[in-house]
Amino acid sequence: MTAVRQDAWSPDDDLILAEVTLRHIREGSTQLSAFEEVGQRIARTSAACGFRWNSCVRKRYDEAIGLAKQQRQKRNYLKKQGISTISSADRLTIDEGESVKSELLSAESLSLEAIIRYLRQWKGTVQEMSRQIRHLEKELKEKEDRLNEFREVNERLSKEVNEVQTDYQVVNDDYKALIRIMDRARRLAFLTEEVEEDRARFKMDANGNLERIE
Repeated sequence: MTAVRQDAWSPDDDLILAEVTLRHIREGSTQLSAFEEVGQRIARTSAACGFRWNSCVRKRYDEAIGLAKQQRQKRNYLKKQGISTISSADRLTIDEGESVKSELLSAESLSLEAIIRYLRQWKGTVQEMSRQIRHLEKELKEKEDRLNEFREVNERLSKEVNEVQTDYQVVNDDYKALIRIMDRARRLAFLTEEVEEDRARFKMDANGNLERIE
């Protein structure tokens, strides 16, 4: 008994499913028969093949399905008309097979091209986002450097202000001390003048006696 696969579907699995199903449609067979044949070839159940066809693969081959149905109608018409010579029937089958194969390859190529285009666009988007992130990181670094410079300037100015305030306090104290000294000197000078004025003055007369001078 063949083991049933449960892994993800590969592009080759999808291509086999499409080729076999379109051939059965073209030959007038049922899709169930196609799913059974595909299941035997790729080791999957017919139900899994049917689900994959209806949910994912079918929408990529709408034009090929329409072409296969037209070919089936032509085959049925020729059969009813009694045209069944081997040469003409074989030639028709070959032409139809080549047409379907070309359609399948075209659809598969478009699908791969779309994936590649999407990946390239995503790569470009990621690169642009990376560039913007680097630019923002650079701006952030510059702003952090400027902020550090401002902090250093602020610290230096704060230190200078403290020094100026200290110097001002010293000068102010010296000024007050000088004012006090000057005030004391002024009062002392005033008292000295009063003492000098109150001091009695005397002179000696002709007889040798002291007399007070007013």
